[in-house]
Amino acid sequence: MTIERIHIAGRIGAALLGGYVFTWGGIALGVAGLFAAGMEFHDAEHLCNILGFLVFLVVFLWAFAARSMPRVWLVLLGGGGLMTASASLIQHMLI
Repeated sequence: MTIERIHIAGRIGAALLGGYVFTWGGIALGVAGLFAAGMEFHDAEHLCNILGFLVFLVVFLWAFAARSMPRVWLVLLGGGGLMTASASLIQHMLI
């Protein structure tokens, strides 16, 4: 494999896998936060899932436009992990 193919495969992986993790974390945090704020669960779930499509699109495109691949992976995986952990903390506080 040439360097260019590895670079392209890294971008595709970041866009797909990293974008999924980031979007999933955002949806989880949004649902937990909105439910904790008093919104009905299914309304919060539907709203966050709709917004998740837009977030995934933006993150997917950003993964190809960004200059630094380590930064892309750090933001997507780190941000997704932090949002998921925050959502879990909110859920545990509600129970």
